[in-house]
Amino acid sequence: MRQDNDSQAGPMAELWVNPDLRPAADVLAEADIRLADIEDAQARLARFAPLLTRLFPELRAADGQIESALLPVPAQNAGPLLALPPARTDWGRLLVKADHDLPVAGSIKARGGIYEVLAYTERLALQHGLIAPGGDYAALADAPARRVFARHTVSVGSTGNLAMSIGIMAASLGFRATVHMSAEARQWKKDKLRAHGVDVIEHAGDYAAAVHTGRLAAENDPQAHFVDDERSLTLFLGYGVAALRLREQLAAQGIAVDVRHPLFVYLPCGVGGAPAGIAFGLKQVFGDAAHCWFVEPTAAACFLTRMRHPDRPGISVYDAGMDNVTEADGLAVPVASELAYAQMRHLLSGVATAADATLFADLAALHDMQGLQVEPSAAAALSGPRMLLSHAVGEAYLREHAPGDSLARATHIVWSTGGRFVPPEEFQAFLARGRAAVPARA
Repeated sequence: MRQDNDSQAGPMAELWVNPDLRPAADVLAEADIRLADIEDAQARLARFAPLLTRLFPELRAADGQIESALLPVPAQNAGPLLALPPARTDWGRLLVKADHDLPVAGSIKARGGIYEVLAYTERLALQHGLIAPGGDYAALADAPARRVFARHTVSVGSTGNLAMSIGIMAASLGFRATVHMSAEARQWKKDKLRAHGVDVIEHAGDYAAAVHTGRLAAENDPQAHFVDDERSLTLFLGYGVAALRLREQLAAQGIAVDVRHPLFVYLPCGVGGAPAGIAFGLKQVFGDAAHCWFVEPTAAACFLTRMRHPDRPGISVYDAGMDNVTEADGLAVPVASELAYAQMRHLLSGVATAADATLFADLAALHDMQGLQVEPSAAAALSGPRMLLSHAVGEAYLREHAPGDSLARATHIVWSTGGRFVPPEEFQAFLARGRAAVPARA
């Protein structure tokens, strides 16, 4: 099912359709995670809204809710963004879920990461009598609470964006915040974390090595809470809240989602926790009307590797002949999360991959056509609909799952996952590289 759509050297870009996809109702009936669990996470975030508003003034206008816009892409831009032939107009509408502009942490990781810190904060606060059920959570910014939190450490291993959400949130509450950052992490992310008072420990190894070291360090400290991107159900549920919010946004724009109006969502994927949490939530909300696709770099397609080898837990991109070298730092992960894989095994429609040249070209196109500032990782999402709508594997999937004229009524959402805090000089370098790579999108 390999499809070459990039003239650059290295592994070819491809579209892979999941042969183990099953009806959502059957899969969800057997799942240990329920819609009620995601709704509980949403309710917890609502309880913390007064505290978030107090800590982060930029959240006042949104009453403490950390959320991004759902941006329609004008029809005259949609086809060119996806590099589709001008005559191809039968595929529906395109929107951008602008998580690259999420406040506080500036990426998709703001939801799950901040939610996990808040869930841990709530447990400590109730344990120490800092709040009562139904009480004023804004009081957790006061000195008595901060004295308690200062005795505890919140730590994480990350390539960058999860570290930003965990580090900034934990430090803002008064926790000792420690992040273990892998070699792929960009310097400006380390600098920003240190400016917030976060202890940044740099590792020469990859993402897996940073996570392993951070996990071991936390195990030896009874006052430490390690946020495990590979294993955390709390993170997963925090990401899942995005599906409930998206349902509201689609309804507000008058966009129907059902079998006759299918929804296609394209999510950049690293270890898999964030996209899996969102995709799982979307399947809970919309069932088989939602078609979820992950997008990975050709050199670091860890989730695709795991999906292709259901009998090999722990298989890495190195085992599959990839080198894990990509400019998409948030996606430079060698081994997929087993928690994410277990939930996606029968719910994920498939995976697309894209070469770095394509990511940069799409980054430039999103800026020049839509005025958006995204990271290379976020730009990966555009390769999802492009591959689905341009190649034989995708056409076969659409004939089965969007027959007749339902494709013309479809909604396609590309999920832009990070970019808000990229320094101007670095983003200008991204743009220059992307504009030079424009032929790679053809």
